[in-house]
Amino acid sequence: MSQEFLGVGWRSPVGVDEAGQIALSSFEDSIRESVLLILRTARGERVMRPEFGCDIHTLVFAKNDMTTAGLAAFQVEKALTRWEPRIELLKVEAAPDQAVGNRLLVQIEYRVISTNTVFNLVYPFYLTEGIGQ
Repeated sequence: MSQEFLGVGWRSPVGVDEAGQIALSSFEDSIRESVLLILRTARGERVMRPEFGCDIHTLVFAKNDMTTAGLAAFQVEKALTRWEPRIELLKVEAAPDQAVGNRLLVQIEYRVISTNTVFNLVYPFYLTEGIGQ
């Protein structure tokens, strides 16, 4: 089955390929890069699109506990539901990383709607608390 209907676009971050052309991302890779772009962009960061992004960045100074993890999961779910219509979120969970004191691990499970393919992504989110402990 051809997946061309999923689209092709510039790779994120923008770069060049081996031929010196703008690097492209296609199909499920394009969707994964879009998810990461949404999560890495703080709301208000883009001048021409101030609502775009994820409010997880407001938690950067929060304590690394289950309350912060719950808020992070909520912000991720809210942002991805709004900004990535090609996916259906199946699960978003977050928990403090036991190995790294200032990191939350946000586990995201999503289904690409047009292909019914399920993907998992773990997004590490770093907090200022716990640095140097």
